Formats: sequence, C-alpha cells, structure tokens
Amino acid sequence: MCGIVGYIGTNDSKSILLHGLEKLEYRGYDSAGIAVLNDDGVNLTKVKGRIANLKKSVDNSVESTMGIGHTRWATHGEPSIINAHPHQSASGQFTIVHNGVIENYQDLKRDYLRDVTFVSETDTEVIVQLIEKLYDKYKDTLQAFREAMGLLKGSYAIGMIDADDSDTLYVSKNKSPLLIGLGDGFNLIASDAMATLKETDQYLEIFDKEIVLVNRNFVEVQKLNGTVVERKPYTAQIDASDIEKGTYPHYMLKEIDEQPIVMRKIIREYQDENNELKLDKSIRSAMQKADRIYIIAAGTSYHAGLVGKDFIEKLAKIPTEVHVASEFSYNMPLLSEKPLFVFISQSGETADSRAVLVKIKELGHPALTMTNVPGSTLSREADYTLHLHAGPEIAVASTKAYTAQIAVLAILATDTAKAKGLELEFELMKELAIVANAMEVLTDQKEEMERLAREYLATTRNAFFIGRSGDYNVSLEAALKLKEISYIQAEGFAGGELKHGTIALIEDGTPVIALSTHENVNYSIRGNVQEVVARGANALIISMKGLEEDTDDFVLPSVHDLLTPLTSVIPMQLLAYYAALHRDCDVDKPRNLAKSVTVE
Repeated sequence: MCGIVGYIGTNDSKSILLHGLEKLEYRGYDSAGIAVLNDDGVNLTKVKGRIANLKKSVDNSVESTMGIGHTRWATHGEPSIINAHPHQSASGQFTIVHNGVIENYQDLKRDYLRDVTFVSETDTEVIVQLIEKLYDKYKDTLQAFREAMGLLKGSYAIGMIDADDSDTLYVSKNKSPLLIGLGDGFNLIASDAMATLKETDQYLEIFDKEIVLVNRNFVEVQKLNGTVVERKPYTAQIDASDIEKGTYPHYMLKEIDEQPIVMRKIIREYQDENNELKLDKSIRSAMQKADRIYIIAAGTSYHAGLVGKDFIEKLAKIPTEVHVASEFSYNMPLLSEKPLFVFISQSGETADSRAVLVKIKELGHPALTMTNVPGSTLSREADYTLHLHAGPEIAVASTKAYTAQIAVLAILATDTAKAKGLELEFELMKELAIVANAMEVLTDQKEEMERLAREYLATTRNAFFIGRSGDYNVSLEAALKLKEISYIQAEGFAGGELKHGTIALIEDGTPVIALSTHENVNYSIRGNVQEVVARGANALIISMKGLEEDTDDFVLPSVHDLLTPLTSVIPMQLLAYYAALHRDCDVDKPRNLAKSVTVE
C-alpha cells in the first residue's frame, strides 16, 4: 500500500526521492510528501493527490543530500495534507515516514503523550511524538528510537531523520516490508525495490523488530536489544526496463498484452532440456507427503486459488481447500494431520497472508509461497517458493499475474500427479503452448472487446457474470476486474444459483455476461441465460469454439477443458478495461485501492 523511499549520500536527494515515489505510484495512494535535511534544518513538502502535485510544490532551490519520502494510502484520518507523511515531532527535531498500522496508538497517547497537542489524526504522529518524549528523557536518539520501537504493537516500516544528525537515517520494521539499498558512497531505504532500481540492484534484507542505522558509507543492523547483526546483501532479480509503459496508454493494457509472453516464459522456466517438468525436488516431496492442501490468498489470487483447487484435486488427487487470508487467521478450520499450505500473492507482501504464515509456522506446518517477487517477505519466510515469472505488474488490477498463478498451479498439480504415478490424458506444456497462442489471438481482438464494452457496460449501474464449473471461478474474477477499475457494481454467480434469490436483481437492460467453455455444463448455463433474458436482462454470451451457437456474442479459441480459465478471462479483462475508459476512470490507479495490501 503506502510507499517509502529514503536516501543518504552525496547527490541531490530530492530528485532521487521523487523518482522513487513515482515508481511506487502503482501501489495506490492518496497523498505524498518528502522531507530533506541540510544545514538550514528539515525542509518538508506534503500534498494531497498525485506525485505530479508534489513535484510542482517542492522548492528546487533547497539543496540536500539526505531525505525521506512517502506515498500514503489512508488508514487513520482522511486523505489530506495534514495527515500526509512525513510527520514531525512537536519541536521539529524528528521527522518520520511510516507504513503499517499501530494497534496500540491510543494506549500510547494515553500513557505517554497526554500533554502533547497532535496536529493530525494518524497513528504515525504518535510514533514520532513518542520518540521525542523518550529523547527528552534519555538525550540519546538511538536509545529513544529503540525504546519506542519496543513499545509499538502492530505493523510498521519506519524511516526517521534527526535534524541534529545529518549522517544517519534511523530505520526499523515489523510485519511491513522495507529494504536497504546499498551503493558506493550512498545508501537507500525502500518499501519496494522498484523504487530504487535506478540507483542500485544490491539490497539488504531487514527482519522484524530490527533497528538499522543507515549512513552514507555503511549500514549497521541491530536487534532490538542492540546486538549487531551481520547479513549478506542480495541482488534484486528485476529488470528495470520491464517497468516502463512504453507506447501503451496504460500499464493494464500492456500487462494484458504480455500474457502470451508470460505463458511462454513459464513453459521455458519450468521445463528441462528433455521437455520434462522441472520443479524443485523438495517441493515435489512436500506435495506428495501432504494429505490436504490449504491455499491461502486474497482478491485476484484467491480466485486463481479456486482454479488451482480444481487442478490439484482432479490431477494430483489431493483434497484442497481455498481460504481467504484475512478470515483464516481469526477462524482457522480443523486442520488435517499432514497439511501443506500454499500462499498465493503477486507481491509476496500481502499482510493478511503473512499473518497466516506466521501462525502456521508456529504450529510447525510446511509452507509454499507462489509469488511474482523473488526475495519478498512471503518468499523469504516460507519453506519453498515457486516464482510466477510474470515480470513487474504495475497496474493495480492484476491481469498477467493471475494467469501466471493459474499456469504455475497447473504445473504444480501435474508434477505432483506424475510423481505419484498417476496417468494423465494430456501433455501440460504442449497444452500451455496452445493457450499462449490462443491468448495472442484474444489480445488482438481489442476492437471487438471495446465495441462490446461500449454496448453493454458504458452506462450501466450494475452487471452480473454467470458461469458453471470452472467458468464460475472466472466469473468471480471478471466481476472483480470490472468493479475495481470501472466502479460498476458487479457480481459473479454460479449459474444454477440465480433462481435461489439472485434473479430478483434482474431488471430491464441489466447486463448479464455468461461464460460457456465446458461441454458438460453448456446447456445448463444456456438455460440460465434464458431465465435472465425472460426477465429483461441484456445477455452477452462468450463461448468456446466447438460449443458456440449462432447467437453468441464472442467465441474463444479452443483449448484443453481444464485450462479454459487462462483464456476466458482475457475478454473479461478487456471488457473491464474499455468499460473504465468509457467512464473516464483512472485505469491503472483506481480510487481507494492499493497494489500491495501491506496492512491487515
């Protein structure tokens, strides 16, 4: 969600901070700010709205080689300049940026800060005022910072400037992602490596409840008790050129178009020179030992998990459950004797999923993370990782990561089935190659999708998606795509459930988009279409070649029955994209949403 960038070195800090914040715009935010330190003190600039507003507001005459910046997604207090970061202590000596949620901030205000007048509504201001209160007691910034971190409960990633110390950035984290970027004569902090890839590809991992002192020439990591920790850096495996939008009007459209390339890359990465599946033997062993798979995910990744459940149960014959991460932590079901947990997350930083991971690791259960970001928190903390190989996904609405998740889940299920000696009636990699070709055909039909979006969705207040079997899972994802970027109230339903209440919502002209890609439910879903048409619905039917009828609106290229979710979702992504365009919505950065949900 929120983004952090910090720099200490010899170059102009403002330009580095602003560039880094621009690279974090994809995460979602409602305000932004930077604070830089020089001989005249701390120069603070905060704005509501976009980074473009911040760049216009910054005083370019101010010279500084040290600073911190932030993009905020509101949790405590409305989006405003007052609530924007960075926040300062009462005297102005301490300035901080913070991601996360401090659960005990009200207790801290009551127990330590009764005499402090607060400027904002944020939990972040409580942190910086607490640090100043402790500094007044100890007259030692590091001791005050360390004690304050020990008092915080909840999630945080923090970067702080002391106006009296031009040589140190004070840093700490718990549950919320933060990295140290390493350079020659400079160092950085960032909540996402993409913010600082222009400066470095060398990063130092920070563990929970560690304190880090970041100097121009060195970085010192300490435990909360002051013990110094030695840790080797790693190289970020991200191609900075992949982040650029190029000639595309929006990242989302670029990422939709990249799906055939991603599919071919996945085939290449998970296939050896003999065209056999290539998977870590430890992952294969963990799958074989499991008596039940628990897929933990949120949002789009949850929908991919529903498709993955079909793969694992039908191919590998292992019972599988799919759980919403935010619910699982607080309402854990009765677990099997030998569970394996599979965490699906595009960013690998999803706070709700990490909360589950921490809990199941305490119980001693194995965990596999499926993520698009090597070195992410979920990847580091799980026992095993499967990389999606989708490349950076910038648009808030996930597209290529979703299809990459499904493809890798299919590989995992197929590999497990083969390891168990089960007979399969198809060769997965050949079928995925057919899927890649079909994706290419579909992404080339943008004009048709634009026409259908204009006809069915441009002016509607709501819309419904229906399907059966695997098409129902895709309907859920299709509805999410439409509502998150076009703000049309949209829902996905199992076709057979319409008559059990939902059909009451159908009015004259209500758009109902129906998927039919499975022969065994083809006639059933068409019967459901007739039910809604009889009540005034404006039905749009998308079918698979071989199942089509003359009146269908769009026909998908034929692919293997199990893999249809990989192709049927692409028209849904394009429908959502063009519906958003026709409604003048911000496609890449929809309101109220964030790319990486790093708070619970």
